[in-house]
Amino acid sequence: MRAKWTRGATVVATGLVLAVTATACGDSGDDGGAEGEGAGKIVFWDNNGGARTDIWNEIIDAFEDEHPDIEVEYVGVPIADVQAKYDAAIQGGSGLPDVGGVSTSYLANLVAQGALDPLDERLAESGLADELAPNMLESVRSTVGGGDELFSVPTSANQGVLWYRTDLFDEAGLEPPTTWDNFFTAAETLTDRGNNAFGFTLRGGEGSIAHALDMMYAQSGIDSFWDGDQTTVNDPANVEALERYAALYGVATPEADLNSDFTNMVATFTGGSVGMLQHNLGSYGDHTAAFGEGVVDGLPMPADAEGGNHTFVSNPVDGLGLFRSSDNKAAAWAFIEFAASHAMNSRWNESAGQIPANTEVMNDPWIAQAPPTQAAVEALYDENTTIVQLPYYLPDWNDITKAGTEPNFQRLLLGEMTAQEFADDLAEQLNEAQAEWLEQR
Repeated sequence: MRAKWTRGATVVATGLVLAVTATACGDSGDDGGAEGEGAGKIVFWDNNGGARTDIWNEIIDAFEDEHPDIEVEYVGVPIADVQAKYDAAIQGGSGLPDVGGVSTSYLANLVAQGALDPLDERLAESGLADELAPNMLESVRSTVGGGDELFSVPTSANQGVLWYRTDLFDEAGLEPPTTWDNFFTAAETLTDRGNNAFGFTLRGGEGSIAHALDMMYAQSGIDSFWDGDQTTVNDPANVEALERYAALYGVATPEADLNSDFTNMVATFTGGSVGMLQHNLGSYGDHTAAFGEGVVDGLPMPADAEGGNHTFVSNPVDGLGLFRSSDNKAAAWAFIEFAASHAMNSRWNESAGQIPANTEVMNDPWIAQAPPTQAAVEALYDENTTIVQLPYYLPDWNDITKAGTEPNFQRLLLGEMTAQEFADDLAEQLNEAQAEWLEQR
């Protein structure tokens, strides 16, 4: 079995027409921008403003100390608003930054609108190419459907984690949830509804589909999102896994989970007697703040057996893009190169609790001091791990997996829809979107 991030999606070459429509602050009017003198002012949009503002300001200060002839204007954009803000700037024909945080969840949309410069030549000349994780580079390339050009420099990735209360497991004499049998046994054993204790809390509201897909493929072990041009979402093994997952609701979980988004789900876990939570590395700080060190541990999604192989769905890769309309690309690239360097990438990912793109960070002390992160890194780079690439390149991906399907997931939890009906409806939407994308490429 081949590992890394190359498994999972049938990704074919795309013929996206790059229609350049935007200009950056201070642009000379040339839609293609300009290289500039490598000095002066650049504008940087942080795509998770607020949550990551402090660490980016630290990096900007360090950059300006090293490059006193370059000034970086920081603009923090809330993560929920960033895609719409980029789209509005492109459609309005002005206001794009020189550099921006870009997730693979909406990278294809920006590339299709001609907003970003390809970065292959700059990366090859910088020396960074040999430092960045090959699987993250490949994931970024594959996101736009062709895999031939790189439109952002990866900085980090996330990964689904099964968080569990070590104190509750110890008291009940339970084995850690390293296997699916251990997981479901713990979910049942730790539930005492009369005393408001639950084995698990799930995400039934906003963001529920990403969690459901994680649970489905991790259990089924299916290694590809596509079988030809048809999705495997409604494969019998995935349907069986979905049934088992949904059956936890209201039995081993609080009934309030029906409407839980990220905030409510984490609050349920940190505020009561709940044994397990499925979320990514990003919530590590919430757990340690609530319980202190050593009370909550995080593991990769379970395997079929002890020491067995893992199957994960891909998480979006975060990175930095160079906007094509920038009139100061040399300075903008200097900032990207600096932010992706060993020291800065280490600083950023230690703060964010994510998996660094710069492979030299893997030996830094903080990795070993954050066991869930270390476990995630080891599982991600295990040669027997399979990553199922989700089709972020589909223009309708976000709509389908949010407004188009989240209400159905709640119906599934309430018993108003079967797992087969849910999976078939989702598969029908995805197959139609894939067919349209193939026709238009």
